[in-house]
Amino acid sequence: MEYIRVTKENLDSEHICCAISNNRDIQVASKKAWLAERFDDGLVFLKSVERGKCFIEYIPAEHAWNPIEADGYMYIDCLWVSGAFKGHGYSNDLLGACIEDSKEKGKTGLCIFSSQKKKPFLADPNYLNYKGFAVCDEAENGIQLWYLPFAADAAKHCFKDCARHPRVEDSGYVLFYTNQCPFTAKYVPVVEATAKEQGVPFKSVHLERREAARSAPTPITTYALFCDGKYLTNEIMNDAKFLKLLAGK
Repeated sequence: MEYIRVTKENLDSEHICCAISNNRDIQVASKKAWLAERFDDGLVFLKSVERGKCFIEYIPAEHAWNPIEADGYMYIDCLWVSGAFKGHGYSNDLLGACIEDSKEKGKTGLCIFSSQKKKPFLADPNYLNYKGFAVCDEAENGIQLWYLPFAADAAKHCFKDCARHPRVEDSGYVLFYTNQCPFTAKYVPVVEATAKEQGVPFKSVHLERREAARSAPTPITTYALFCDGKYLTNEIMNDAKFLKLLAGK
């Protein structure tokens, strides 16, 4: 497999793997706009030359859009290999490239989100364990911060206090999200409209600045849904999923 690094110079022409290829689609446009502003912060987006879900996205942890204390580490936003790409060792290729790059940049380790059991849009804990990662912190909602130190004396890191006990004061549904995931651009308005049709109290909070994301009341900021103050899920909802959620409340 050949890989290509997406940069400011080729961003407009490259497919970004987990969204459709039409640059005019809101999902693609929003994600690419978000990426364009992160490259100066050291973000790396490495993907297969083939179109499909086979890529890794990582950034120095001090620039991550998540409430973590992990300076000196590299934070992996997303490692996604699926479909026809699974089972060929591509995850190992991408992670290996991230490790090599991070060491060359003087980082002391990697960190990434997961959970005790596999959750949507999170790394597989079994794979992380196999690759030598370990849990260094866990929030009250079960989201875990895993780390892979490059030296035995490398410091462990943790969630910021604001995210350790995910909760909001508002009643009804509250959604925190960023444009880091392309799917939010399409599906957040869908859920907003569905909630309005159903007469359900719903407020969305678009985190448009890194400082706001790093102060959010949730470890995961790409998509975090609360109901009556309690954290529910990081799974991106469409209308059918949200209606099912409402029916089961």
